[in-house]
Amino acid sequence: MDKKDFIIIIPARYASSRFPGKPLARIGGEEMIVRVCRRASETGVRVAVATDDERIRDCVEAAGFTAVMTSSNHKSGTDRVYEAFCKLGKPARVVINVQGDEPFIAPSQIESLMGCFSDSGDVRLATLVREFRKEAGFEALFDSNLVKVVRADNGDALYFSRSIIPYVRGVEWQKWLDCHTFYTHVGIYAYSSDVLEEVTSLGRGSLEIAESLEQLRWLQNGYRIRTAVTSEPTIGIDTPEDLENAEKWLAQQ
Repeated sequence: MDKKDFIIIIPARYASSRFPGKPLARIGGEEMIVRVCRRASETGVRVAVATDDERIRDCVEAAGFTAVMTSSNHKSGTDRVYEAFCKLGKPARVVINVQGDEPFIAPSQIESLMGCFSDSGDVRLATLVREFRKEAGFEALFDSNLVKVVRADNGDALYFSRSIIPYVRGVEWQKWLDCHTFYTHVGIYAYSSDVLEEVTSLGRGSLEIAESLEQLRWLQNGYRIRTAVTSEPTIGIDTPEDLENAEKWLAQQ
């Protein structure tokens, strides 16, 4: 596919229980949402922000990017992305959903996701995963905020979980990293335009309700999700403390 077949839409809402106004928080001297836009635009793909707040819209447009006002009632970023995609006139064959709180997203990561798609159309949903590194310490895998993934040999996701998967039988857990490669999820998605329309009409399933992971709704309804592996580090910003740590990390680079 050509780059004109893709569009990057970044969902960004103002309200957040842990970090209100997060998209407008400044990092590295500019608003987080603007930084995400700049990183995404380095791919050469069209970029737009889907928001429910005029302050975010004004900030994005002042930086020279496109913003689309969407409903404040959406329950997921995917729903917000689809509304913006429709309002933009459905201008692409594949929609890439980049989170607005990933200010260090690498253009190469987005391009890896784009590489999952071809004109044959055999891949219709894709996301990124990362190999878990031993130096992070096995205890980090117990963090329920770190979503784990198991993959088929062809790269399709078999399951996502907040629990550690798979369980390595017959081995002390402290040694699991020595005998199995674990993968964690990076929350960036790509959907063919027809699949994006379909998944936004699905109701929540038992797996999604149990784990509070939207992608399990798609798996439970029989959709295949291709994964691309990235080695690039990312730092998601969920709290003001995360922002402080990110600023420190940025100063060291």
